[in-house]
Amino acid sequence: MNPGNVVEFIDSQKIICAVILEIRKTRLRLLTENNREVKLPAGRLGHISSLRLDISLAREKLIKELKNIAARRRELSDRVAVEELWEVLNAEQEWIDLKTMTALCFPNNAGDDQQSAVIRAFFANRHYFRFATDKFFPYSPEQYERLAKQRREAARKAALIEQGGKWIRAVLSGKKVPRPEKAEALISILADYYLHDKQSSQHELGRQILKNAGARSPDTIFDFLVAIGHWESDENLELYRFQTPIEFPDQVASRIEALSATAGRQDWSHRQDLTDLPLVTIDGQTTTDFDDAISIVKEGDHYLVGVHITDVAHYIRPDDPVDRQAMERASSIYMPDAKIPMLPPGLSEDLCSLKQGCIRPAISSLISVTETGEITGCRIVASIVRVGRQLTYQEADELVANDPEMAVLYSIARKYRRQRLARGAVQITLPEISIHLDPGGQPVVTRVDRESPARMLVAEIMIMANALAAQALAAGGLPAIFRSQSEPRKRLYQGDQGTLFQNWMQRKSLNRFLLSSRPEPHVGLGVDAYVTATSPIRKYTDLVTQRQLRAMLNLDQPYDEAQIDEIIQRLEVPMSQVAQLQYRRHRYWLLKFLQQRTGAKEEALVLSKRRNGHTILLTEYLVECGLATSSGLELRPEDLVQVTIQHVNPRQDTLTVYLG
Repeated sequence: MNPGNVVEFIDSQKIICAVILEIRKTRLRLLTENNREVKLPAGRLGHISSLRLDISLAREKLIKELKNIAARRRELSDRVAVEELWEVLNAEQEWIDLKTMTALCFPNNAGDDQQSAVIRAFFANRHYFRFATDKFFPYSPEQYERLAKQRREAARKAALIEQGGKWIRAVLSGKKVPRPEKAEALISILADYYLHDKQSSQHELGRQILKNAGARSPDTIFDFLVAIGHWESDENLELYRFQTPIEFPDQVASRIEALSATAGRQDWSHRQDLTDLPLVTIDGQTTTDFDDAISIVKEGDHYLVGVHITDVAHYIRPDDPVDRQAMERASSIYMPDAKIPMLPPGLSEDLCSLKQGCIRPAISSLISVTETGEITGCRIVASIVRVGRQLTYQEADELVANDPEMAVLYSIARKYRRQRLARGAVQITLPEISIHLDPGGQPVVTRVDRESPARMLVAEIMIMANALAAQALAAGGLPAIFRSQSEPRKRLYQGDQGTLFQNWMQRKSLNRFLLSSRPEPHVGLGVDAYVTATSPIRKYTDLVTQRQLRAMLNLDQPYDEAQIDEIIQRLEVPMSQVAQLQYRRHRYWLLKFLQQRTGAKEEALVLSKRRNGHTILLTEYLVECGLATSSGLELRPEDLVQVTIQHVNPRQDTLTVYLG
């Protein structure tokens, strides 16, 4: 190799023809066919020709000659049939050197130009041979097919990146453009990337599409999908993230039809007829699935309080199609803008619902209570019942003052609470922030007093019934989904006399409740054992407990402890997702409401100090946020301050305020 030799090297996926101008050790100074001088190590050369040019010639003549050589070699490379060579040679599975390959391609003339032509041809078509500059190895048919599949996939992705980038740019610039050929695939990729980010199987492809669109933030995807009508501006994205089932499969509908067809021919002779008892339901104004009712009658020197729970397990057998769906859902989901039931409406709002005037099978707890509020006995029976009155909480509140039966129920509930508090129960007294959407889709926020007579009555009577059911199951040696809770990390007040600050912070110091097949104390409620059995329409745990109560009454085969433990384990994820869905959707719409109040002043309660500020609670809406404060300002927990809402972004879950 000397100055003047014609050489070739690869640069930016192209073969460049050049002449050596100077050699310094292993470094070369070259003049290329593109009129560029470059310095390269000798190892970068792909082909060294014996052909030499006179480097003393004018630069223009050298470049012209290099172009002629390159053109001649390109023309020769077109004669090299790489695919045909592979078909002949792939059975050999051996390396073939450049000289041999050139002789196969050009048997009559295998000179420098022909060698270069072979290199160029194999470089341009690398589908059939593994390529090194001076030798070639044919891929096996299996390798070829695998590589061909990879090339097709790469081409598909490249097309998606190009189409997706153009589509996003056009839509967000306000242009009306037709949907591209790969629209559905693009929507799926972008939605999955936005929802799951780095956990998305489409992460890299989505990122490349976004980059091609010239967008920096993944939020561009949300804006784009709203603009094309794939999502609403208030889309509940958590439903997609958790893959929450919404519709019921056809086999569930078939099962409901079969149950409805036989509902009128039921034999209730083995059940206690309680249809003469004065049953009442007390629920919210929009409730359509009634699963519990209460009754009270005077019997001598005591009262018989009845808690009647619709017998959902009478209709839903373990592991039937409806049961499998209910377990997958774990619970009904209640959100300001939607309700997703655990059971299909044909059951939850009809066949199993304690609708006024309709005879329904139930599991009834008949509790003997003295006038002083002492529980002297409880019988749990399979029954048939009929609700006489369907009341809202507001209607029941009014009746407490002038209806003797309702007044007695309220008195019993108050006495039962005092008993629980005396046993160490932790009473958290906070209002409920209720949100619903008006006809225009705007959030309306109301504060609900959880301590109103009717709400307090229902809460305490249901706690009583659940605690008594737990006692009965434990006494019978039956496993169930028992709830327990250990002593709180600290107690901030006694009884139910805590301030707003104390109640809020007390709730933070509670230990999480635990589910187990064996009974343990529930310190938070002040009971020795506890189950939830009063909402089998809405909670799968309650349906399972109801089956154990039915087994106690010889109506069902009981679950054993291992089965209960397995159910608890299977419910862990869906129950967590339900809690997150309800919390996040409630918070989204609350922030949506507060967004309308940007610039408004609100009262806030200082909760704690943190770096560069404090954590505060907006007292009207019971929502926490940060408050940045100057270093000279002294704020202490429980201080009341006035803040101004500065910025709210519901989609980003951000709320900022400033003092004053």
